[in-house]
Amino acid sequence: MLPMTSINLKRRQLLAGSLLLVLPRAWAASDPPATPVSPLVEVWKSPACGCCKDWVAHIEQNGFMVRVNEGNSAAARHRFGIADQYGSCHTAAVEGYAIEGHVPAREIRCLLAERPDAIGLAVPKMPIGSPGMDGPEYGGDKDPYDVLLLTKNGGSRVFQSYR
Repeated sequence: MLPMTSINLKRRQLLAGSLLLVLPRAWAASDPPATPVSPLVEVWKSPACGCCKDWVAHIEQNGFMVRVNEGNSAAARHRFGIADQYGSCHTAAVEGYAIEGHVPAREIRCLLAERPDAIGLAVPKMPIGSPGMDGPEYGGDKDPYDVLLLTKNGGSRVFQSYR
């Protein structure tokens, strides 16, 4: 028969060993889930352009982080290989893709999810009703427009239509 102190010691060792197995799982379960990092959208725009500022606000409101470069968007557009016919008032880049003009955040998310072999997306010109061109000063008017997927051979195809 073991003395009483030896039994108590064995119980304590057993209890301590059990806790070592259980506690790491309990701590792991109590950690909050990791927050996904929002993609960074880098924008080149004119400092005086109000619709560009409104588009940036639309992108931020849809969960993207934004860095704005006040300057010549035409130089950025050409650096990304976007033909002038697809041009608009601002140019952006996100995760290796170019974004030209008033592209809705929804389409940027689709682009990043699908990851096509392309330059990026464009909404040529400045259609009324597109993000940034949809403020109260436009009286609720909406022009139909297409979001174009810009291909690496200089062409494009409709990525999404807004009617």
